[in-house]
Amino acid sequence: MVCHVPGAMLQPVTTVPPPRAPARIGSVPYLNAVPLTHGLENDTVFLPPSLLGPELRSGRLDAALLSVTEALFHGDLDLLDGPGIVSRGPVFSVGVAHRVPLERAAEIHVDTASCTSVNLLRVFLAQRGLSPRLVPLADYRDAPALDAVMLIGNPAIEFRRAGHAHAWWDFGETWWREQRLPFVYAAWVLRRVPGLEPLRQRLRTAARGGLAALPAIIAARTEYDAAFRRDYLGGWVQFDIDEAARAGVARFAECLRALGGAPVFPPRWLS
Repeated sequence: MVCHVPGAMLQPVTTVPPPRAPARIGSVPYLNAVPLTHGLENDTVFLPPSLLGPELRSGRLDAALLSVTEALFHGDLDLLDGPGIVSRGPVFSVGVAHRVPLERAAEIHVDTASCTSVNLLRVFLAQRGLSPRLVPLADYRDAPALDAVMLIGNPAIEFRRAGHAHAWWDFGETWWREQRLPFVYAAWVLRRVPGLEPLRQRLRTAARGGLAALPAIIAARTEYDAAFRRDYLGGWVQFDIDEAARAGVARFAECLRALGGAPVFPPRWLS
C-alpha cells in the first residue's frame, strides 16, 4: 500500500518510476513547495507525496518535503521544525469540489497523492457523522463530471480557476474555524539516522533564502498569473511552522487516533 490511509486501500493517481538525486532530497511538484526548495532544485527529486514516502522509508532519500502523516504513521521518522506548508485560514488548493450537498454524496473521489489531505477528509467526515465511500480518482480529467471530488495542489488550483460550477469545501478554512489552529500540510520529514545535521541546516538555509526571494519567485514563475501567485504564495499559503502550527499537528494526530485503526505516533520535531 503506497498511501498509508487507515481503513482504506487507496492508490495514487500517478505511478511514475522514481528518479534519483545525489543529495537524497525529495519534494512535491507543486507551486506551494517552490519557496522551500529554493536553490535545491538540481539536487531534488520531485514526486507526488504518496510516492516520496516509500522512497524515504526505503532509505533512497534522507529527507522529503511531504505529508505530515508520513511521520505520524511511521514512528522512525522525524519532522524538521521551522519550514513547512501551512495555512491559517482558507488554503484555496486543498478541499472538495462538489455539485451536490455533501450530506447527499454517496461517494467522494479522492486524489490519493496526499495522505494528509485524504486523512483530513476522513476526520471531517467522521466529525459530521458522514460516511460516503472514498474512491481513488483515476484521472484528473474526470473531475468536472463528478459530483464530489477531493483535489490538492496544482490540480485543485487548475480546477478552481477553470470556472466549474462546483461549490468548494476548503479544508484550511474548515480546520481553522473549528480548531483555531494552523494546519500543516507538509513538512521536511527525515529518516532517523546519524549524520543528517548538515542536511537539516541546508534545508533551513534554503527555506530562508526562498522566503527572502519570495517576491522574485512570484515574479519569475510562469504558473497561472502574477496576481494569483501573489495571493497564493503571499497569503493563502504560509511557510513557517511555529508553536501554534506544531500544536495543530498534535491536534491532527489526536483526531486520527480517534478514528481508530493503525497506530498514530506523537510528532517528533528536530530543532
